[in-house]
Amino acid sequence: MIEIGINGITKNFGFKQILNGVDFEIMTGERAAIVGRNGTGKTTLFRIIAGEEPPDKGSVSIRRGAAVGMLEQIPTLYDTVATTREVLMEPFAETLAVERALRGLEARMAVEADSLDGIMAEYAVLQDRYTALGGYAMEEEFGKIVNGFGLGALLDRPFNVLSGGQKTIVKLASTILTHPDILLLDEPTNHLDIATLEWFEGFIRGYRGTVVIISHDRYFLDKVATKTILLENGACTVFAGNYSFSLREQERLLLLEFEQYKNQQKKIAAMKAAIKRFRDWGARGDNEKFFQKANELEKRLEKMELIERPQLEKTPLPIHFAGERSGHEVLRLEGFSLSLGGTALFREADLLLVEKEKLCLLGANGTGKTSLVRAILGEEDGYGGRVTVNPSVKLGYIPQEIRFPNDTATVLDTFRGEYVCSEGEARNILAKYYFFSDSVFKRVGGLSGGEKVLLKLAVLLQNRVNLLVLDEPTNHIDIETREMLEDALSEYKGTLLFVSHDRYFIRRIATLVVEIREGAIRQFAWTFAEE
Repeated sequence: MIEIGINGITKNFGFKQILNGVDFEIMTGERAAIVGRNGTGKTTLFRIIAGEEPPDKGSVSIRRGAAVGMLEQIPTLYDTVATTREVLMEPFAETLAVERALRGLEARMAVEADSLDGIMAEYAVLQDRYTALGGYAMEEEFGKIVNGFGLGALLDRPFNVLSGGQKTIVKLASTILTHPDILLLDEPTNHLDIATLEWFEGFIRGYRGTVVIISHDRYFLDKVATKTILLENGACTVFAGNYSFSLREQERLLLLEFEQYKNQQKKIAAMKAAIKRFRDWGARGDNEKFFQKANELEKRLEKMELIERPQLEKTPLPIHFAGERSGHEVLRLEGFSLSLGGTALFREADLLLVEKEKLCLLGANGTGKTSLVRAILGEEDGYGGRVTVNPSVKLGYIPQEIRFPNDTATVLDTFRGEYVCSEGEARNILAKYYFFSDSVFKRVGGLSGGEKVLLKLAVLLQNRVNLLVLDEPTNHIDIETREMLEDALSEYKGTLLFVSHDRYFIRRIATLVVEIREGAIRQFAWTFAEE
């Protein structure tokens, strides 16, 4: 049965066309992934499906009677001082109202014996409604979701004071609590640690409904998606498999297109050679027929629809290491102890990072990964033990939230403010990081997450850093930029320390994985290479 039908959807924003005749169907029970670069219209398409935004042309059909639940990428704040528990219970508003009415009728039964028959009849109707709404399973479902997402400690805290990641997790839990027939999830895995991610994957695979997901987490998509929809240049291509299957199919289609391009080029060359021969023969024999044949071929050549040469390889980022050696022992933690708000994050922890190692730091949310990074950077001094950074280290840091000194400054001015060079040299360097032509005049405050990472990398690598520290570098960047970053960091000859929950990224980059658990730093037994 068709759960969602998208027919010829077109959407423009001003002079920019986002969607141009998008068509696809999602069947009941399918788990469809919508992928594509940032700005290709994925979230816009979600809003159109959810009825929150009208298309300029085309139509959306949802199976009659299907309930739709949607997780937005950026959670909205609440006007009232609502607790996390209240936000989570919001989808059960009708169920809770029926429950209160049942309790009221029960109280009346105890004191209104003369009206008992009427009350009992009303009670039976409400009880049927309560059962239909899943009221008797409500507490069980609530407990299952709260435990799965690890929200127990947040239930009585005001929702508005939670971190951005905590808000996202609460809204995700709230969205799936009532098991809508259709789940629309926009970047659901942002801010989830690996243990929660694995639980959530199992939950989605076993979900009795239709799921549509926007995500840049390739490992997650491979685990859960049964269909992949690629948005590109306003149109879509549908692949009947997960993300890795779609990549193989794209490669096959690209190679097929390249073969068609080569065959057409051979045909064009043969036609041009024939035109030259006919003209040569016509000139030698003064024979108009040969000129006519040449003219006919030229007209055929002009009418031919040319196939553009497919780009088989991406231009790599110029991230070649050019810094001085840091010495064998780059970083050492000895007896490192740190507490925040009365909670001990680290107890006598030890860590050694050696030259050219690419170390990934894992840990559940709240275990102190960012606090450890701050201590290494010299921004956290309330710790015990020793943090020793080799004096030869030149450290470059890319935080989770990248900020520049002046949001209204251009890319070009920001780059030259941190690396002194001529405008021509700056533009040549920035072009290698995909800031072409007029894009160097973009305001840095309006850059996408991926563009901010690329600009920060461009600055750091001109300054010849030999230790790169990255805190969740793949958050909020699209798959294409992630792949460019992976290719670049794989070639980086310096030392790398990074925090990440992106298992695909970790598998590509890390030579060593360590985990923060129960105040200690331990080598992680699994490098995600087994699957």
